[in-house]
Amino acid sequence: MRTLDDIREEYEFLEGDERYRLLIELGRELEEMPNALKTDATLVRGCSAAVWVYPTGEADKLHFLADSNAAITKGIVALVIAAVQDKPASKVAAMDVVGALEPFDLKNQLSSNRTQGVPNMIALVKEHAARIAGG
Repeated sequence: MRTLDDIREEYEFLEGDERYRLLIELGRELEEMPNALKTDATLVRGCSAAVWVYPTGEADKLHFLADSNAAITKGIVALVIAAVQDKPASKVAAMDVVGALEPFDLKNQLSSNRTQGVPNMIALVKEHAARIAGG
C-alpha cells in the first residue's frame, strides 16, 4: 500500500475526474478483505455505502482490512487506512487523522453523502488503537 504522503503528492497534480480515478485506483489496491469478515460487527455506521473495517495486528503494528461496496467510497476508505496502516497503536491513538486527510479536501471534492461516514471510520480506528495501546 502507498503511503499517505505518496498519495497526496500524486493527488495534488491531478484535477477533477483524475482525482476520482485515483481514488478508485486506491480502492482497488486495498488488501482483499474476506467476505466472512464483512459482518454487522465490522460495518461502519453512518456511511451511505457499506463500509467494513476489521482490525488486526498488535500494539506495535496495527493492521486493518477494509472494503466498501462503492468504488469512490472504497478509495476514501483506502486514504484513511493509508494514514494509519502498520503504525504503532499509541501513535494512531494520538494521531490527528482528520488533519492528515485535510490536504485531500474531500469535503469540497466529493458530495457530502460520500464523506459522511469518514468521521465514524476514523473514530473506530482510533478507538481500536487506544484500546490496544492501553491494554
